[in-house]
Amino acid sequence: MSGGGAGRGIDWTAYQQEIFRKGVAGAPPRLPTDLTRLEELVAERLGAGPVGTVVGAAGDGRTARANREAFDQWRIVPRMLRDVRVRDLAVEVLGRRLPVPVALAPVGALAVAHPGAERAAARAAAAQGVPFVLSSSSSTPMEEVAEAMGDGERWFQLYWAKDREVTKSFLARARACGCTALLVTLDTWLLGWRPADLDQAYMPFLHGVGTANHFTDPAFLAGLARPVEEDPQAAVTHFFRLSGDPGKTWEDLAFLREHWQGPLVLKGIQHPDDARRAVDAGVDGVVVSNHGGRQVNGAVGSLDVLPAVVGAAGDRLDVLFDSGVRTGDDVLKALALGARAVLLGRPYVYGLALDGEPGVEHVVRTLLAEFELTLALSGFTSPGELGPDCLVRAPGAGPVPWSG
Repeated sequence: MSGGGAGRGIDWTAYQQEIFRKGVAGAPPRLPTDLTRLEELVAERLGAGPVGTVVGAAGDGRTARANREAFDQWRIVPRMLRDVRVRDLAVEVLGRRLPVPVALAPVGALAVAHPGAERAAARAAAAQGVPFVLSSSSSTPMEEVAEAMGDGERWFQLYWAKDREVTKSFLARARACGCTALLVTLDTWLLGWRPADLDQAYMPFLHGVGTANHFTDPAFLAGLARPVEEDPQAAVTHFFRLSGDPGKTWEDLAFLREHWQGPLVLKGIQHPDDARRAVDAGVDGVVVSNHGGRQVNGAVGSLDVLPAVVGAAGDRLDVLFDSGVRTGDDVLKALALGARAVLLGRPYVYGLALDGEPGVEHVVRTLLAEFELTLALSGFTSPGELGPDCLVRAPGAGPVPWSG
């Protein structure tokens, strides 16, 4: 329990006092506590190719900017003289009780950010009790990432291969690794137009980064004439041959249901009608997401469509959220608009790039300290108390999509 209680979890606000105490000894934080500043630092630190992969967006970045602008269209309305001494950030998501409403989003090819890659990020997540979503496009085999996490909560994200045997093998491996939920990414059958990558002619997968799960998978390896180490270029070619299938439809979800026993979540939902289709398909949840603005330039901001998707889902789906989350108040706004939890992407990758595993821990602790303080200072003690009445639209903000 936060705020001084016992037995319920971490008091995230204590990170603030820890920082001040270390400051007395002449040791300020190694990274900024304003997480919006990290992107600029990463752009200065990484090489031109990797920085495009980590920071870049589709087109001229309009959708990435729209994600941030969408948060600015909502303002928190604090309430006073409420007893907020004892706080509990725990939430129920996909049948699991989580200590906080935040998980680390699936991000592929983390080795471009830091040599510690997925293992470092996963250890940091486990140390803070935050779920980590293993990416299909990891630069570390999923078994090694799971081992690094110990008993930490882990989910698996699937880029759905054209080869059914490879997909079945990935799902079996993920179950064996202790993953409790499957997130299927729907918005990346084709790669968006990303000038930051194109201008450098840089794609990590062509260099064998982000292919570790494939290059260690028996079903994938069965399609190669020679071992990966003998002909790595042939392995990369096979990787691209199997990647993405723009012919997939709602009917294909039955295959995943047949081969995955556990919560099934569709990542990339942005329209209420698609949320209704998800209900009809019998899935357990959706992630309202535009892939952080990396796929469709000019698309709607993710937060803009969250209320309509939540309304369409009702109590039949768990609605999660990502794209544009940078601060603790962003988390509060997304929860108030109906998300059960948020997935944090770029900020933790920035922390990884700048300071490895400690950098990820700093980002997680900073975000959650700011969220808990914002929650309490706004007059609330738990995520379950939040709702749309905690917010108002900013002056000049347009109507919420599908609000009538």
